[in-house]
Amino acid sequence: MSRAFLVVMDSVGIGGAADADQFYNGTDPDIGANTVLHIAQACAAGQAEEGRSGALKVPTLDALGLGQAVELASGQHPPGLDATPIGRWGAATEISKGKDTPSGHWELAGLPVPWDWTYLPDTVPSFPDDITQRICDLAGTDGILGNCHSNGVRVIETFGAEHLRTGKPICYTSADSVLQIAAHEKAFGLDRLLKLCQDLAPTCHARRIGRVIARPFVGEEGSFERTTNRRDYAIAPPEPVLTNWVQDAGQAVIGIGKIGDIFSMAGIDEVQKGSDAQLMQHLADQIDTAPEGALIFANFVEFDSKYGHRRDVSGYARALEWFDGEIGRLLPRLKPDDLLLITADHGNDPTWTGTDHTRERVPVLVAGTGSGQIGHIGFVDVAASIAKHLGVASKGSGRSFL
Repeated sequence: MSRAFLVVMDSVGIGGAADADQFYNGTDPDIGANTVLHIAQACAAGQAEEGRSGALKVPTLDALGLGQAVELASGQHPPGLDATPIGRWGAATEISKGKDTPSGHWELAGLPVPWDWTYLPDTVPSFPDDITQRICDLAGTDGILGNCHSNGVRVIETFGAEHLRTGKPICYTSADSVLQIAAHEKAFGLDRLLKLCQDLAPTCHARRIGRVIARPFVGEEGSFERTTNRRDYAIAPPEPVLTNWVQDAGQAVIGIGKIGDIFSMAGIDEVQKGSDAQLMQHLADQIDTAPEGALIFANFVEFDSKYGHRRDVSGYARALEWFDGEIGRLLPRLKPDDLLLITADHGNDPTWTGTDHTRERVPVLVAGTGSGQIGHIGFVDVAASIAKHLGVASKGSGRSFL
Protein backbone atom coordinates (compact mmCIF):
# COMPACT_ATOMS: atom_id res chain seq x y z
CA MET A 1 0.00 0.00 0.00
CA SER A 2 1.31 3.46 -0.94
CA ARG A 3 1.89 6.50 1.28
CA ALA A 4 1.31 10.18 0.47
CA PHE A 5 3.10 13.27 1.78
CA LEU A 6 1.21 16.52 1.13
CA VAL A 7 3.50 19.45 1.92
CA VAL A 8 2.19 23.03 1.90
CA MET A 9 4.73 25.85 1.57
CA ASP A 10 2.54 28.46 3.23
CA SER A 11 2.12 31.49 0.92
CA VAL A 12 4.54 30.40 -1.86
CA GLY A 13 2.35 31.60 -4.73
CA ILE A 14 3.26 31.79 -8.41
CA GLY A 15 1.03 34.60 -9.69
CA GLY A 16 -1.50 34.50 -12.48
CA ALA A 17 -4.78 34.41 -10.55
CA ALA A 18 -7.48 35.52 -12.98
CA ASP A 19 -9.53 37.08 -10.17
CA ALA A 20 -6.65 38.97 -8.50
CA ASP A 21 -8.47 42.22 -9.28
CA GLN A 22 -11.10 41.25 -6.69
CA PHE A 23 -8.60 40.96 -3.82
CA TYR A 24 -6.75 43.83 -2.20
CA ASN A 25 -3.88 44.98 -0.02
CA GLY A 26 -5.38 48.15 1.34
CA THR A 27 -6.80 49.95 -1.68
CA ASP A 28 -4.48 48.25 -4.17
CA PRO A 29 -5.67 45.14 -6.05
CA ASP A 30 -3.43 42.07 -6.20
CA ILE A 31 -3.13 42.24 -10.00
CA GLY A 32 0.41 41.19 -10.90
CA ALA A 33 1.40 39.80 -7.50
CA ASN A 34 3.76 36.84 -7.93
CA THR A 35 5.65 35.64 -4.87
CA VAL A 36 8.22 33.32 -6.47
CA LEU A 37 8.79 35.41 -9.60
CA HIS A 38 9.43 38.63 -7.72
CA ILE A 39 11.72 36.99 -5.19
CA ALA A 40 13.75 35.43 -8.02
CA GLN A 41 13.91 38.78 -9.82
CA ALA A 42 15.03 40.57 -6.66
CA CYS A 43 17.72 37.97 -6.03
CA ALA A 44 18.98 38.20 -9.61
CA ALA A 45 19.14 42.00 -9.32
CA GLY A 46 21.21 41.86 -6.13
CA GLN A 47 18.31 43.19 -4.03
CA ALA A 48 18.09 40.26 -1.58
CA GLU A 49 21.57 40.14 -0.07
CA GLU A 50 20.84 39.93 3.66
CA GLY A 51 22.10 36.58 4.92
CA ARG A 52 22.45 35.22 1.39
CA SER A 53 23.69 36.40 -2.00
CA GLY A 54 23.10 36.15 -5.73
CA ALA A 55 20.47 34.34 -7.74
CA LEU A 56 17.75 32.36 -6.02
CA LYS A 57 19.15 28.85 -5.51
CA VAL A 58 16.37 26.24 -5.30
CA PRO A 59 17.67 23.36 -7.48
CA THR A 60 15.45 20.69 -5.93
CA LEU A 61 12.20 22.61 -6.38
CA ASP A 62 13.28 23.72 -9.84
CA ALA A 63 14.01 20.13 -10.82
CA LEU A 64 10.52 19.19 -9.69
CA GLY A 65 9.15 21.93 -11.98
CA LEU A 66 8.90 25.18 -9.98
CA GLY A 67 10.29 27.44 -12.70
CA GLN A 68 8.03 25.90 -15.33
CA ALA A 69 5.03 26.15 -12.99
CA VAL A 70 5.61 29.89 -12.51
CA GLU A 71 5.70 30.40 -16.27
CA LEU A 72 2.58 28.28 -16.76
CA ALA A 73 0.71 30.22 -14.09
CA SER A 74 1.74 33.74 -15.02
CA GLY A 75 3.39 33.71 -18.44
CA GLN A 76 6.65 34.98 -16.93
CA HIS A 77 9.80 32.98 -16.29
CA PRO A 78 11.68 33.43 -13.00
CA PRO A 79 15.39 34.15 -13.63
CA GLY A 80 17.69 31.29 -12.74
CA LEU A 81 14.97 28.63 -12.54
CA ASP A 82 15.80 26.96 -15.84
CA ALA A 83 15.84 23.23 -15.01
CA THR A 84 14.20 20.63 -17.21
CA PRO A 85 11.76 19.07 -14.74
CA ILE A 86 12.22 15.48 -13.64
CA GLY A 87 9.02 15.57 -11.58
CA ARG A 88 5.40 16.21 -12.45
CA TRP A 89 4.41 19.83 -12.29
CA GLY A 90 1.53 22.18 -12.80
CA ALA A 91 -0.33 25.19 -11.43
CA ALA A 92 -3.46 25.12 -9.27
CA THR A 93 -6.22 27.73 -9.21
CA GLU A 94 -8.47 28.41 -6.22
CA ILE A 95 -12.18 29.19 -6.47
CA SER A 96 -12.94 29.90 -2.79
CA LYS A 97 -13.54 33.58 -2.12
CA GLY A 98 -10.62 33.98 0.23
CA LYS A 99 -6.84 34.24 0.14
CA ASP A 100 -6.31 32.81 3.60
CA THR A 101 -5.10 29.63 5.26
CA PRO A 102 -8.44 27.83 5.82
CA SER A 103 -9.75 28.62 2.33
CA GLY A 104 -6.61 27.30 0.66
CA HIS A 105 -6.20 24.22 2.83
CA TRP A 106 -9.85 23.21 2.78
CA GLU A 107 -9.91 23.44 -1.00
CA LEU A 108 -6.63 21.51 -1.33
CA ALA A 109 -8.35 18.87 0.82
CA GLY A 110 -11.31 18.74 -1.58
CA LEU A 111 -13.77 21.29 -0.18
CA PRO A 112 -14.15 24.80 -1.61
CA VAL A 113 -15.43 27.12 1.11
CA PRO A 114 -19.26 26.97 0.77
CA TRP A 115 -19.94 30.44 2.17
CA ASP A 116 -18.58 33.98 2.20
CA TRP A 117 -16.28 34.69 5.14
CA THR A 118 -16.94 37.66 7.40
CA TYR A 119 -14.15 40.23 7.33
CA LEU A 120 -13.69 42.82 10.06
CA PRO A 121 -13.52 46.42 8.78
CA ASP A 122 -10.25 48.34 8.48
CA THR A 123 -11.38 50.93 10.99
CA VAL A 124 -10.60 51.78 14.60
CA PRO A 125 -12.32 50.10 16.30
CA SER A 126 -12.50 47.03 14.04
CA PHE A 127 -14.65 44.79 16.25
CA PRO A 128 -18.38 45.00 16.96
CA ASP A 129 -19.07 46.17 20.50
CA ASP A 130 -20.56 42.84 21.58
CA ILE A 131 -17.45 40.91 20.50
CA THR A 132 -15.25 43.38 22.35
CA GLN A 133 -17.40 42.96 25.45
CA ARG A 134 -17.26 39.19 25.10
CA ILE A 135 -13.45 39.32 25.06
CA CYS A 136 -13.46 41.49 28.16
CA ASP A 137 -15.88 39.18 29.97
CA LEU A 138 -13.80 36.10 29.14
CA ALA A 139 -10.48 37.78 29.96
CA GLY A 140 -11.75 39.48 33.11
CA THR A 141 -10.50 42.89 31.97
CA ASP A 142 -12.16 46.27 31.60
CA GLY A 143 -10.97 46.73 28.03
CA ILE A 144 -8.77 45.52 25.21
CA LEU A 145 -5.82 47.01 23.33
CA GLY A 146 -5.49 47.38 19.58
CA ASN A 147 -8.94 46.72 18.14
CA CYS A 148 -7.52 47.44 14.70
CA HIS A 149 -5.98 46.02 11.56
CA SER A 150 -2.27 45.28 12.01
CA ASN A 151 0.45 42.72 11.48
CA GLY A 152 1.46 40.75 14.52
CA VAL A 153 4.94 42.15 15.00
CA ARG A 154 3.87 45.78 14.77
CA VAL A 155 0.89 45.41 17.09
CA ILE A 156 3.04 43.84 19.81
CA GLU A 157 5.67 46.55 19.45
CA THR A 158 2.95 49.20 19.69
CA PHE A 159 0.91 47.80 22.57
CA GLY A 160 3.21 45.32 24.34
CA ALA A 161 4.37 47.64 27.09
CA GLU A 162 0.82 48.82 27.82
CA HIS A 163 -0.30 45.19 27.87
CA LEU A 164 2.28 44.45 30.58
CA ARG A 165 1.12 47.47 32.60
CA THR A 166 -2.62 46.90 32.31
CA GLY A 167 -3.07 43.18 31.68
CA LYS A 168 -5.43 43.93 28.78
CA PRO A 169 -5.15 41.53 25.81
CA ILE A 170 -3.95 42.88 22.46
CA CYS A 171 -6.64 42.19 19.85
CA TYR A 172 -6.29 42.76 16.12
CA THR A 173 -7.31 41.51 12.69
CA SER A 174 -6.19 41.64 9.06
CA ALA A 175 -7.54 41.26 5.55
CA ASP A 176 -8.25 37.61 6.44
CA SER A 177 -11.37 36.46 8.23
CA VAL A 178 -9.62 36.31 11.58
CA LEU A 179 -9.52 37.72 15.09
CA GLN A 180 -6.11 37.47 16.75
CA ILE A 181 -5.26 37.91 20.41
CA ALA A 182 -1.69 38.50 21.54
CA ALA A 183 -0.63 38.20 25.16
CA HIS A 184 2.57 37.70 27.15
CA GLU A 185 3.11 34.05 28.02
CA LYS A 186 4.26 34.81 31.57
CA ALA A 187 2.52 38.06 32.55
CA PHE A 188 -0.88 37.10 31.08
CA GLY A 189 -0.35 33.34 31.03
CA LEU A 190 -0.23 30.96 28.08
CA ASP A 191 -3.01 28.69 29.35
CA ARG A 192 -5.19 31.72 30.06
CA LEU A 193 -4.63 33.05 26.54
CA LEU A 194 -5.45 29.70 24.94
CA LYS A 195 -8.64 29.33 26.99
CA LEU A 196 -9.67 32.89 26.12
CA CYS A 197 -9.33 32.18 22.40
CA GLN A 198 -11.00 28.77 22.65
CA ASP A 199 -13.97 30.20 24.54
CA LEU A 200 -14.28 33.16 22.15
CA ALA A 201 -14.15 31.02 19.01
CA PRO A 202 -17.82 29.86 18.96
CA THR A 203 -19.02 33.49 19.03
CA CYS A 204 -16.80 34.34 16.06
CA HIS A 205 -17.54 31.14 14.16
CA ALA A 206 -21.28 31.82 14.40
CA ARG A 207 -20.59 34.97 12.39
CA ARG A 208 -18.41 33.16 9.83
CA ILE A 209 -15.22 34.69 11.17
CA GLY A 210 -12.93 31.86 10.20
CA ARG A 211 -10.35 31.77 12.98
CA VAL A 212 -9.51 33.03 16.42
CA ILE A 213 -5.74 32.86 16.80
CA ALA A 214 -3.76 32.92 20.03
CA ARG A 215 -0.49 34.81 19.51
CA PRO A 216 1.68 34.40 22.61
CA PHE A 217 4.89 36.36 23.01
CA VAL A 218 7.68 36.80 25.54
CA GLY A 219 10.33 39.38 26.38
CA GLU A 220 10.38 42.98 27.52
CA GLU A 221 9.66 46.33 25.93
CA GLY A 222 11.98 46.75 22.96
CA SER A 223 12.69 43.04 22.69
CA PHE A 224 9.32 41.26 22.42
CA GLU A 225 9.34 38.01 20.45
CA ARG A 226 6.47 35.77 19.37
CA THR A 227 6.78 32.12 20.38
CA THR A 228 5.92 28.88 18.58
CA ASN A 229 2.95 28.29 20.92
CA ARG A 230 0.51 29.87 18.48
CA ARG A 231 -2.85 28.12 18.34
CA ASP A 232 -5.58 28.54 15.71
CA TYR A 233 -9.21 27.92 16.64
CA ALA A 234 -10.82 27.50 13.23
CA ILE A 235 -14.30 26.66 12.01
CA ALA A 236 -14.50 22.94 11.36
CA PRO A 237 -15.05 21.97 7.71
CA PRO A 238 -18.81 21.49 7.22
CA GLU A 239 -18.30 18.39 5.06
CA PRO A 240 -15.81 15.50 5.02
CA VAL A 241 -12.44 16.33 3.44
CA LEU A 242 -9.37 14.37 2.37
CA THR A 243 -8.29 13.70 5.95
CA ASN A 244 -11.71 12.19 6.71
CA TRP A 245 -11.70 10.12 3.52
CA VAL A 246 -8.38 8.56 4.45
CA GLN A 247 -9.17 8.07 8.13
CA ASP A 248 -12.58 6.55 7.32
CA ALA A 249 -10.79 4.02 5.12
CA GLY A 250 -8.85 2.88 8.19
CA GLN A 251 -5.58 4.53 7.18
CA ALA A 252 -3.46 6.82 9.35
CA VAL A 253 -3.53 10.62 9.01
CA ILE A 254 -0.69 12.57 10.60
CA GLY A 255 -0.60 16.37 10.66
CA ILE A 256 2.65 18.33 10.85
CA GLY A 257 2.51 21.99 11.86
CA LYS A 258 -0.82 23.82 12.13
CA ILE A 259 -2.79 21.23 10.11
CA GLY A 260 -4.69 20.05 13.18
CA ASP A 261 -5.77 23.62 13.97
CA ILE A 262 -6.80 24.38 10.38
CA PHE A 263 -9.09 21.35 10.21
CA SER A 264 -10.16 21.35 13.89
CA MET A 265 -8.66 17.84 14.02
CA ALA A 266 -11.27 16.53 11.56
CA GLY A 267 -9.92 13.20 10.30
CA ILE A 268 -6.50 13.66 11.92
CA ASP A 269 -5.03 11.02 14.22
CA GLU A 270 -1.89 12.78 15.42
CA VAL A 271 -0.27 16.22 15.19
CA GLN A 272 3.38 17.20 15.51
CA LYS A 273 4.26 20.87 16.02
CA GLY A 274 7.26 23.16 16.37
CA SER A 275 9.36 25.61 14.39
CA ASP A 276 9.82 24.96 10.68
CA ALA A 277 13.19 23.36 11.43
CA GLN A 278 11.52 21.02 13.90
CA LEU A 279 8.69 20.34 11.47
CA MET A 280 11.22 19.32 8.83
CA GLN A 281 12.65 16.79 11.26
CA HIS A 282 9.14 15.50 11.94
CA LEU A 283 8.62 15.12 8.19
CA ALA A 284 11.91 13.24 7.88
CA ASP A 285 10.91 10.93 10.72
CA GLN A 286 7.56 10.23 9.08
CA ILE A 287 9.25 9.38 5.79
CA ASP A 288 11.21 6.76 7.74
CA THR A 289 8.40 5.44 9.96
CA ALA A 290 4.88 6.27 8.67
CA PRO A 291 2.80 3.14 8.05
CA GLU A 292 1.65 1.97 4.65
CA GLY A 293 -1.44 3.79 3.43
CA ALA A 294 -0.76 6.87 5.57
CA LEU A 295 -1.40 10.50 4.66
CA ILE A 296 1.16 12.89 6.12
CA PHE A 297 -0.12 16.45 5.73
CA ALA A 298 2.39 19.21 6.57
CA ASN A 299 2.36 23.00 6.63
CA PHE A 300 5.54 25.07 6.77
CA VAL A 301 4.32 28.46 7.97
CA GLU A 302 7.44 30.61 8.35
CA PHE A 303 7.58 31.68 4.68
CA ASP A 304 4.33 33.50 5.47
CA SER A 305 4.57 34.45 9.13
CA LYS A 306 8.19 35.56 9.30
CA TYR A 307 8.88 36.92 5.83
CA GLY A 308 5.82 37.44 3.65
CA HIS A 309 3.79 39.62 6.01
CA ARG A 310 6.93 41.52 7.00
CA ARG A 311 7.80 42.10 3.31
CA ASP A 312 11.28 40.67 3.89
CA VAL A 313 12.53 39.56 0.48
CA SER A 314 15.95 38.37 1.67
CA GLY A 315 14.40 36.40 4.51
CA TYR A 316 11.85 34.79 2.19
CA ALA A 317 14.62 33.84 -0.24
CA ARG A 318 16.68 32.34 2.60
CA ALA A 319 13.66 30.32 3.71
CA LEU A 320 13.09 28.98 0.20
CA GLU A 321 16.73 28.00 -0.14
CA TRP A 322 16.73 26.28 3.26
CA PHE A 323 13.53 24.39 2.43
CA ASP A 324 14.94 23.37 -0.94
CA GLY A 325 18.06 21.91 0.60
CA GLU A 326 16.10 19.99 3.22
CA ILE A 327 13.65 18.53 0.71
CA GLY A 328 16.59 17.56 -1.49
CA ARG A 329 17.94 15.46 1.35
CA LEU A 330 14.58 13.81 1.98
CA LEU A 331 13.64 12.79 -1.56
CA PRO A 332 16.10 9.85 -1.71
CA ARG A 333 14.55 8.46 1.48
CA LEU A 334 11.09 8.02 -0.07
CA LYS A 335 9.93 4.46 -0.69
CA PRO A 336 9.33 3.38 -4.29
CA ASP A 337 5.52 3.67 -4.02
CA ASP A 338 5.48 6.97 -2.08
CA LEU A 339 4.09 10.22 -3.46
CA LEU A 340 5.34 13.59 -2.24
CA LEU A 341 3.33 16.59 -3.42
CA ILE A 342 4.52 20.12 -2.68
CA THR A 343 2.10 23.01 -3.10
CA ALA A 344 0.92 26.24 -1.42
CA ASP A 345 -2.32 27.72 -0.10
CA HIS A 346 -2.13 31.34 -1.39
CA GLY A 347 0.52 33.99 -2.05
CA ASN A 348 2.26 36.56 0.12
CA ASP A 349 4.48 38.49 -2.26
CA PRO A 350 7.18 40.19 -0.13
CA THR A 351 7.71 42.84 -2.82
CA TRP A 352 4.04 43.85 -2.77
CA THR A 353 2.30 46.82 -1.19
CA GLY A 354 0.69 46.31 2.20
CA THR A 355 1.24 43.37 4.55
CA ASP A 356 -1.54 40.96 3.63
CA HIS A 357 -1.69 37.79 1.56
CA THR A 358 -1.83 38.07 -2.22
CA ARG A 359 -4.26 36.25 -4.50
CA GLU A 360 -2.21 33.88 -6.69
CA ARG A 361 -2.12 30.48 -8.28
CA VAL A 362 0.09 27.94 -6.53
CA PRO A 363 2.64 25.37 -7.73
CA VAL A 364 1.93 21.65 -7.75
CA LEU A 365 5.21 19.71 -7.72
CA VAL A 366 5.08 15.94 -7.47
CA ALA A 367 7.81 13.38 -6.81
CA GLY A 368 7.12 9.66 -7.11
CA THR A 369 4.76 9.57 -10.09
CA GLY A 370 7.10 10.12 -13.02
CA SER A 371 7.67 13.36 -14.91
CA GLY A 372 5.73 15.68 -17.19
CA GLN A 373 3.36 18.61 -17.17
CA ILE A 374 0.10 18.33 -15.26
CA GLY A 375 -1.11 21.65 -16.63
CA HIS A 376 -3.69 23.89 -15.01
CA ILE A 377 -5.71 22.16 -12.30
CA GLY A 378 -8.00 23.14 -9.45
CA PHE A 379 -7.02 23.05 -5.79
CA VAL A 380 -9.61 20.28 -5.33
CA ASP A 381 -7.76 18.10 -7.86
CA VAL A 382 -4.90 17.78 -5.35
CA ALA A 383 -7.22 15.95 -2.93
CA ALA A 384 -8.64 13.72 -5.67
CA SER A 385 -5.14 12.77 -6.83
CA ILE A 386 -3.88 11.92 -3.36
CA ALA A 387 -7.01 9.90 -2.65
CA LYS A 388 -6.44 7.90 -5.82
CA HIS A 389 -2.80 7.29 -4.91
CA LEU A 390 -3.85 6.03 -1.47
CA GLY A 391 -6.63 3.86 -2.87
CA VAL A 392 -9.47 5.64 -1.08
CA ALA A 393 -12.67 7.07 -2.51
CA SER A 394 -12.64 10.74 -3.42
CA LYS A 395 -15.86 12.34 -2.20
CA GLY A 396 -15.22 15.83 -3.52
CA SER A 397 -15.60 17.48 -6.92
CA GLY A 398 -11.94 17.20 -7.93
CA ARG A 399 -10.45 15.04 -10.67
CA SER A 400 -7.22 13.11 -10.28
CA PHE A 401 -4.29 13.99 -12.53
CA LEU A 402 -2.69 10.60 -11.86
